[in-house]
Amino acid sequence: MGASLQEIKRRISSTKKTEQITGAMQMVSTAKLSQIQRHTTSYQVYAKKIRSVITHLAKSHLLDGGASITPRTKEANENDDQIDGLSMLVKRPAKHTGIVVITSDRGLVGSYNSNVIKQTLELISGGNHSTEDVVIIAIGGTGADFFKKRGYKVPFEFRGVKDIPKFRETHQLVKKIIDMYDDETYDELFVCYNHFVNSLTSEFRAEPMLPISAMNVGNDDLTDDSEQEGFSAEYEMEPSEDAILEVVLPQYAASLIYGAILDAKTSEHGSSSTAMKSATDNAKDVISSLELQYNRARQSAITTEITEITGAQAALD
Repeated sequence: MGASLQEIKRRISSTKKTEQITGAMQMVSTAKLSQIQRHTTSYQVYAKKIRSVITHLAKSHLLDGGASITPRTKEANENDDQIDGLSMLVKRPAKHTGIVVITSDRGLVGSYNSNVIKQTLELISGGNHSTEDVVIIAIGGTGADFFKKRGYKVPFEFRGVKDIPKFRETHQLVKKIIDMYDDETYDELFVCYNHFVNSLTSEFRAEPMLPISAMNVGNDDLTDDSEQEGFSAEYEMEPSEDAILEVVLPQYAASLIYGAILDAKTSEHGSSSTAMKSATDNAKDVISSLELQYNRARQSAITTEITEITGAQAALD
């Protein structure tokens, strides 16, 4: 019985240490969630405006000339740090589909990663795509490792996204994505990630990104319907339509990618906080159960000792 009591005590001590660790991780995730939510609120003001501009340009049919646009050469793109904005309007038959999958680099985030991967696989199967037809651009190590092991083409992966991502960090990522589109690595592109609803809930989103067209951007949920009232889709361009689009379209692409990363990272912190809270609550339940088991075992041991003492005393009498 003594050995059993010692074992229970060790289990209680071990579980209490686990509770302290998961409790601390919950506090850290909650703090990160609070920080990124404040950052997201301020960023959405910019995102709303740039998407509103793109929506207006779509209404004025300035995005309809994609078939006649000739993208820059591969050599020009490699020697220039600027994003070729007009190439994002080029439309061609969709022989290969690109999918940007945003996951985390680490675990302990509940069902966050599994939900993104599961829904992305359903998107692939729903489009009747094979592994040869799909090109994965993985943001986050979990998604990169998963799709590599299953035979998907992952020509580019981006790991180590910061807890509070910065907008400027996405420039090279967006340029790489656009350059791969110019090189015809894929003919259409979707961005798949978990949209943050609250700390307990996130929902999967698959947003079309390339080619940019009026169909993709005409009904963006960040634009204000009140801004559209009385809008007349007529513009006088200075210096030219192409010059305007060369500036606006890369900003739109960057805002879409960065907004998805920011949203996904917010969802990741929320999932991590919820998972750690659940783990902490479970540890408390285990400790309570073990303490009850320990007290019962101790009472049983005391009762046995009293019975033995009483029996010995009776034998002496």
